[in-house]
Amino acid sequence: MELRDYLKIIRKRGWIVLVVALVAGLTAIGVSKMLTPVYRASIQVSVEPARLDWGLSGTIKDILRSYVVRLDTYKMAQKVIDRAQLDMSTDELKSKLTISSDASNYTIQIDAKDTDPIVAKQIAQTMAELFVEEREQWNQQQDQRDRVSVSIVDNVRDVELFSPKTKINALAGAIFGAIVGGLIVLVLEWLESDIVRTPEDVERFVGWTVLGTIPGTPGARQGRRRTFLGRRATEEVRA
Repeated sequence: MELRDYLKIIRKRGWIVLVVALVAGLTAIGVSKMLTPVYRASIQVSVEPARLDWGLSGTIKDILRSYVVRLDTYKMAQKVIDRAQLDMSTDELKSKLTISSDASNYTIQIDAKDTDPIVAKQIAQTMAELFVEEREQWNQQQDQRDRVSVSIVDNVRDVELFSPKTKINALAGAIFGAIVGGLIVLVLEWLESDIVRTPEDVERFVGWTVLGTIPGTPGARQGRRRTFLGRRATEEVRA
């Protein structure tokens, strides 16, 4: 197909892509509005060795993963529930948590999600405080040179909307709709690929030059015209 053929398809059926994309985008917005908002609160805990020692610093990187495991336990979840007086089970609380470590800066991040931003903030802040208290108690039993300092980098302040992301959903819906619309156009073009309607179609399929056409009879139910190809003629039905 030549460039003009693609431009012809766009002029003829481009509206299908636009309509389907618009409908899909509006549908995504409507669905997003119906979903219950979920908020996320995040807090970071810093883990530092008591002295600047290469061996101890390397050990801290290894035990960060151990600390993450300690935080993500039913025992810790129950402590958070008791301290914050939350009305939920340990399974429910654990499902709201995402705990990860970053060995490059010796930190552990606690993310808590809930439909209530205040509850999300309570979960993250309370878990961080409990972890710091536990590590301080552990340090009291260790030699001062071998202690590991654990502290909250900053208390939870801003609670962000985690889902739904209406703008992102609308954009994704519009893109998906455009793809579906494009597929619909391709199917329609494929179904009509063997239908001859214009002199250009005749020249493309037959390979002969069109010398002229005779218009169909006015008022006829289906107008017909005769296309002359040199010494040979064909009949075609107008769309």
